[in-house]
Amino acid sequence: MSFWNTSGYSYHSFADLPEQDVNRLIENLTREDLIEWLSWNDPNGIYEDEQSLKEINNIMSREEGMEIMLRHINESRSIT
Repeated sequence: MSFWNTSGYSYHSFADLPEQDVNRLIENLTREDLIEWLSWNDPNGIYEDEQSLKEINNIMSREEGMEIMLRHINESRSIT
């Protein structure tokens, strides 16, 4: 079952958590959880496997997804 369905966190509230909480919780996310959040956060991004294979002939690893998610969260914090 999806982290987002069981944790009580919304996509937005997760990104608003203190940095140390995000870093701790992100370790519990599956690759599918990461894809779900990234697709919500950046609807024009290429995160789903089928589209990724068609457009860039590669799929995102869990580690890459974690890096991208942390970068997106940190970038949004520096804007506000």
